[in-house]
Amino acid sequence: MKLNMLKLSHLVRPRTHEGAPAVVVPPELALRRSVLACMLWEDEFYEDGVSIAGRIRELVPKVEAEKVAALAVEARTAMKLRHVPLLLVREMARHATHRALVAETMTRVIQRADELAEFVAIYWKDGRAPLSGQVKKGLAAAFPKFDEYALAKYDRAGAVRLRDVLFLCHAKPRDAEQAAVWKRLVDNELATPDTWEVALSSGGNKQEHWTRLLSERKLGALALLRNLRNMKDAGVAEGLVVSALDAMKTERVLPFRFLAAARYAPQWEPELERAMFRSVADRERLAGHTVVLVDVSGSMVAPLSRRSEMLRTDAAYGLAVLLREIAEKVSVYTFSDDTKLIPARRGFALRDAMESSLRHGGTRLGAALDSIKEEFDRIVVVTDEQSHDRFPAPKGRGYMINVASARNGVGYGAWAHIDGWSEAVIEYIRALER
Repeated sequence: MKLNMLKLSHLVRPRTHEGAPAVVVPPELALRRSVLACMLWEDEFYEDGVSIAGRIRELVPKVEAEKVAALAVEARTAMKLRHVPLLLVREMARHATHRALVAETMTRVIQRADELAEFVAIYWKDGRAPLSGQVKKGLAAAFPKFDEYALAKYDRAGAVRLRDVLFLCHAKPRDAEQAAVWKRLVDNELATPDTWEVALSSGGNKQEHWTRLLSERKLGALALLRNLRNMKDAGVAEGLVVSALDAMKTERVLPFRFLAAARYAPQWEPELERAMFRSVADRERLAGHTVVLVDVSGSMVAPLSRRSEMLRTDAAYGLAVLLREIAEKVSVYTFSDDTKLIPARRGFALRDAMESSLRHGGTRLGAALDSIKEEFDRIVVVTDEQSHDRFPAPKGRGYMINVASARNGVGYGAWAHIDGWSEAVIEYIRALER
């Protein structure tokens, strides 16, 4: 048996799932790429959700506590992710080097009442265990943020209830009024909130429920967009839906939400497009000529989660639509096995042109970059980074926006690498150029 064998495994360069040489990145960057586009425990095209979550667990102790805490807050506040920030805090609680920041981070990360119970469920995922002191402190600090309406809305019949969290963390009420609310929570006597979930779960005529909720303006923007098909199926008057879409507040709604809604409610595309243009109006402009290169390969045409009808291409198309509106001059290209310049369209017409531009095949990012000959001030690539081929450094300012959580990627080095697909990625570009 030979024992004196040369071990070269540490010299083997990682590769993308499509075979191109990937860039070796330090743990902090590896954690960012795994977190900022992660729908926790949801399978992606190349990797299953369990593997991605396991990688996050492995990376947390390898990254400084302050940086993990900052990433958890960024994931929740800037990228609008709900579950993966809770996993980061839970993993921080496992390690002595990170434990001191758990309570403070948890208080900033928990922004919805149901996240109190969801955190405890994540904490107990591998078996019930006593909550650490820092965890109890963080939960106790977060609990008083929520009023009776929020507690009632999110007190769901899961494995962990909000009353269970209250008993576990021993939170102290701010005043007698809050103490009375918490007593009603414990006694299961909270005032029933008037939400669409409660209305629909109470039985009765769905058309009447939707009609009342729309007439009384009880639906927020996201609830309205997510339920357009349900309203159509229930036979809600079209004029009432159109009126709601025209009146909805769009300041915090990103273009990809409208694109996804239009896929299953195409009869309201004109109203959805008007609302989408309102959502991107009056934003600070990006000076100069921007080239946007959108990945339309097969791996991008996959749902963001099992319960979502939103595709990864929706996120990519949404960023292209946003950049079309805010950049001074824009050229949009798509790439897969080939590369194609998209006509100068806006809104849903731009979405349609990108979607029908190429066959959803492989990911030849290097060839796509080589094919772009025009001059520009910046190039923005929206992709899952799983290229078949090697690719060059950008000719000038280059931004690689990664919209997936795969272990390895290509967009580092001379590229400014940005993970995720919220409007925050545009603000990162502004900040870098300042």
